[in-house]
Amino acid sequence: MMEVIDREEQQELYEHYRFVVDKGQSPERIDRFLAARIANVSRTKVQYAAEAGNILVNQQKIKPSYKVKPGDEISVLLTFPPREQEIIPENIPLDIVYEDEDIVVVNKEAGMVVHPAYGNFTGTLINALYYRYKDLPLFQQGDLRPGLVHRIDKDTSGILVVAKNELSLNRLARQFYEHTIERHYVALVWGTLKENTGTIRGNVGRSPHDRKIMTVFSDGSQGKHAVTHYRVLEHYIYVSLVDCWLETGRTHQIRVHFKHIGHPLFNDAAYGGDKILKGTTFSKYRQFVENCFQICPRQALHARSLAFDHPTTRQRMYFEAPLPADMAQLVERWKEYALQLSKQL
Repeated sequence: MMEVIDREEQQELYEHYRFVVDKGQSPERIDRFLAARIANVSRTKVQYAAEAGNILVNQQKIKPSYKVKPGDEISVLLTFPPREQEIIPENIPLDIVYEDEDIVVVNKEAGMVVHPAYGNFTGTLINALYYRYKDLPLFQQGDLRPGLVHRIDKDTSGILVVAKNELSLNRLARQFYEHTIERHYVALVWGTLKENTGTIRGNVGRSPHDRKIMTVFSDGSQGKHAVTHYRVLEHYIYVSLVDCWLETGRTHQIRVHFKHIGHPLFNDAAYGGDKILKGTTFSKYRQFVENCFQICPRQALHARSLAFDHPTTRQRMYFEAPLPADMAQLVERWKEYALQLSKQL
C-alpha cells in the first residue's frame, strides 16, 4: 500500500511517500523495491536518499542494501524526479553569494522565474544553472528542478540555496522537511498592524475561484497547514515594514497570509495590494502612491536571509542579501513621507 503525503503545493520541492509492505512480500533490497513502485525514480536516487537518512523503515534509518520484510512501514523523502521536458542551458548572469563543491547560494533578482513551468521554459534560474554546471552529473539528468529544495516567487527577490550533487540535495531536503531551515523575509504591507509581533495561522491552498492564486481556509477543512511569524520593523503612517519568518513554506504563503489579515503587500497585484488601501483622498497623496508603484513595480517582498546546516560539514551557515534597489528606494520614500506628515500634525 502506498500513500503520497506531500507534493507540489508548497515552496519546498520534495515528495514524501509512505508504504506498508504487503504480507506476501519476499525479501528484496529496498532500493529495488522503491524504484519499482515510485514513477520516474531510479535505484541510484533511492540509494542517495537512504545515505542521506531520508528513508526510514519502522522509524529507523536504513542502508540501501536493507531488505524489506512483510509489514515494514517505509517512509520516503525524495527530491523531485526528472520530467519529460528539455531544458535549454542559457548564459544568464547570476548574483552568486557563496559557492563550494556541494552548494551554491544565489541572490535572485525580482522578475526571474526559479524553474521552468508552463509559459516559462527559458530565462529561468534553472536555465542559468544548467549552463553554469553543465559538467555536473546532477545537471545532466533532464530534471526540471535540479538541485532545488525550495523556491521564491518570480517577483520576489532574495536568497536561495541550490544543491550541486544528489547527497547534498537530499540532506537539504531533510532540513526543509523538518523545518530546521531559518528563512527571514522583509515586506512592506498596507496599514498599521495592531500588534508589533504576531503569528498568522491558516491553511493555504489553491483558490476554488482562481487556480493561479492561493487562499486561506480558516476552518482547516482544505489547504495545507501554514504558519507565518512577523515583527514590525517600522511604521510609515499608511504602510508598515515587517520582518517575516516562515514555519512552513507554502506557495505565496506570506502574500496570502497578510492579505488574510487585511494587510496586503504593497503593489501585490494578485492579492489586491496594487490599489491605494490606506491614506487620504488628496490628489497629491494619490500621485505619491502612484510614483511608489512605479518605483517598485512588483510585490514589495524580499527573501532577506537563510540559515541552514551545510550538507557535508554540518556547520551552521547564514546568508543575507540587502534590500534590492527598488525596495530600498520605496522604503526610503515612505520614510520621508511619514516624517514630513508627522511634522505637519
